[in-house]
Amino acid sequence: MLFDQVNRELELAERHLMVLKAVIERGPIGILKLAEETSMPTHKVRYSLRILEQERLIKPSTQGAVAGDAVEEFLSGFDASIGDVVSKAARIRDLGKPL
Repeated sequence: MLFDQVNRELELAERHLMVLKAVIERGPIGILKLAEETSMPTHKVRYSLRILEQERLIKPSTQGAVAGDAVEEFLSGFDASIGDVVSKAARIRDLGKPL
């Protein structure tokens, strides 16, 4: 359907944010502990860690993942970014209303 891809992307973003939040709050933290704390399979945690590392939101350490260099900037712009998504969703909702 039309919104399947959007829903998949939102679910993926939610998963990445769950992992990022756990790393920020409990880091350094390893894959197994992240999987346990987020109730996600290790392969999904590993993928999220890879994406978050590419975005410089986390970085590896010998004890596990820790917050990365870009995390402060990301968090400072988080509300605005989510606000943009919500605004776009509202405009799309309005487009779907009967004329």
